[in-house]
Amino acid sequence: MGEQKRKEDLQKKHFVFQRKNYKFMLIGIAFITLGFILMTGGGSDDPTVFNPEIYSWRRIRLAPALILIGFGIEVYAILLNPNKKEE
Repeated sequence: MGEQKRKEDLQKKHFVFQRKNYKFMLIGIAFITLGFILMTGGGSDDPTVFNPEIYSWRRIRLAPALILIGFGIEVYAILLNPNKKEE
């Protein structure tokens, strides 16, 4: 009896996350990617010349904020329970 039950459990394939979870995960990855893209650049071809563009608002404030928001969305996507019934 136990052997048959175990075989039935093995045949049932289910995903850990559902479509809604994956949608939020992709949105979070997009935020993280955008943050890293905005953080790039600002260097100088000549190492003896200082480029103050490295301290721009985009690289110091916006990009890290987008990355943190993306990680927050990822945590939300993992903890989201789409099967929860609303009362």
